[in-house]
Amino acid sequence: QVQLVESGGGLVQAGGSLTLSCVASGNIHRINTMGWYRHAPGKQRELVTTISSGGDTNYSDSVKGRFTISRDNPKNTVYLQANDLKQEDTAVYYCNARGWAVTGENLQSNFAVWGQGSLVTVSS
Repeated sequence: QVQLVESGGGLVQAGGSLTLSCVASGNIHRINTMGWYRHAPGKQRELVTTISSGGDTNYSDSVKGRFTISRDNPKNTVYLQANDLKQEDTAVYYCNARGWAVTGENLQSNFAVWGQGSLVTVSS
């Protein structure tokens, strides 16, 4: 199966910047859409941004203009560059990937997998 490993979370001051990385590994045939979600205490999980295999991006209104998503397809990696961070950005951030995997018998199967989560805390 496919697995995602995140890195880059931590504590930053308001107005600062932070970069999250998410690396996919496993029997990957093709990754289609990758994205970032976040889950703040007391709030519902929120879609932050997505990027297609061709590089088309979408952003939630709350982060548009401040966050940038990018990907390195040969490395199966997606990044989230977060600038001008605000206290309301504090959350656990999860990366997500959807695509097709190859089994030991060379058969394809659809997958949707999540990273383990990265805590981003923005202080005043």
